[in-house]
Order: sequence, then structure tokens, then C-alpha cells
Amino acid sequence: MALETCERYTRQIKLPQIGLSGQEKLSRARVLIAGAGGLGSLSSLYLAAAGVGHLIIADHDHVELSNLNRQLVHCEATLGDPKVVSAAQRLGQLNSTIQVTPVQVRIDQGSIDGLLEGVDLIVDGCDNYPTRKVLNRAALRHNLPWVFGGVMGFDGMISSFVPGSVCFECIIQNPETLKPETIKPGTHPPNNGILGATAGMIASIQAMEAVKLLLAIGTPLTNRLVRISGLDMRITTATLTPNPDCRACSPSNKNQNIKI
Repeated sequence: MALETCERYTRQIKLPQIGLSGQEKLSRARVLIAGAGGLGSLSSLYLAAAGVGHLIIADHDHVELSNLNRQLVHCEATLGDPKVVSAAQRLGQLNSTIQVTPVQVRIDQGSIDGLLEGVDLIVDGCDNYPTRKVLNRAALRHNLPWVFGGVMGFDGMISSFVPGSVCFECIIQNPETLKPETIKPGTHPPNNGILGATAGMIASIQAMEAVKLLLAIGTPLTNRLVRISGLDMRITTATLTPNPDCRACSPSNKNQNIKI
């Protein structure tokens, strides 16, 4: 690793859990940021700053003024631009030593497999249940971990789904039938409010989880769901258990051709 690069990452190389070997491993990592909105824009900034060597940013949308309270990878100068182009430009300015690949595409069953070529991990920056279901099925097919995040208002939640553990669909199968007190990631209507700092809290934890999973350090949020209530700053952790009848990952169903 070049001296200039070592100096850039000196504060994390000093961490015994990372060190020079961990930093070099990060530089070889390839991560899909699935969505360049509130979560994806912030988690991508932290991962770029950490030196993750190749970030693929996938999103189909364009930058709007209402995005700027939370989607901090974008700015007024990029209003109207594709979000992936805006994000790639900013990430390149932050860290010119990494590779950023913008892909302007809607993430769905037809596009997801192509996005995952050579990828080591997925970071969820989506805002709806169907797309997260696509991510979950693809992660299981490709044996990839993915870091889930959900935000609404002042509240957020996060978990890490690793093949062989609880999957996303173990804990949520049909969001329209869930009770208010149960897990409801990605079911909010698009006009619901959100404070930018809410996305910041969850995206920061997503970046932390991504680094931990890429380097196999610490204890990731596998089989756990963390909820953060911003108004009273209450943090709770729930233990998750596999659903033996899960349509995505249970042994009786995972090899069947079940449509999403």
C-alpha cells in the first residue's frame, strides 16, 4: 500500500482489529449500494472514506430539492442529475483512490444479478418492501451478506442478514397484514416525513456493519434487530429467530422456483 494511502487511513490502520492487512482487504472489497437516497448516500460516503475499493451505486431516480435534507451525497449543483451520477461525482471528490461505478437502473428481478457480479456485500439503501425482497432473494442465491436499514420520521431500524442465519423474509413476509407494533420496513408512503439525522444514524451503523462483515471482525447484527427511537433516544435490540416456513430460506422452500 502506497505511503499516501497509508496516511489517508492512518487512524483506522491504528485500530488492531483493522491494521494494514485489514485496510488492504477493504481496498479489494466490492460493495453494492442499493439505492442512492437517504441511507445509500450516507453509507456510501462512509465506505468511500474508509477505503472500500469498489462501490457500485445503483438507483434509477434523479436528484430533487426535497432530497437534500437527508441525501447528503447530493447538492444543489446536481439537482436534476441522475442520483448515481451525482453520487459518483461526490464520492470521487472525497476519495479519488477508489473506484465508483454508477448504474442508473431500477433494482428488480431483471437487473439484480448483473449488479452482483464480483460483489462481496450489499448495503440496503432502498425505500420499499418489494425491492428489499429482491435483494433478499438475490443475496441468498449468491450467498452474500446484506445490511438492512429502515427509516421513518425520527425512528430507524437495522439488521445484518447473512446466509445461514435469519433472512429478511423470516421476519416480514407480507407488510400489508402486519400490526402497527410489528416490523414494517419499507411500507411507508412516499410523502411521509423524515428528519435527515434519522437516516444519518442508521446509515452510519450500516457502514459500521459493512466494514465488520467485510473484515470478519466484531459481532455483527446477525439474528438481531436494533430499533432507534430518535425523539426519546431509546435503543432496543430484539433477538430474531429463523422462520422454519420461510418462503425464501427454509430448506423446504429455498430450492423451489417461488416467484417474488
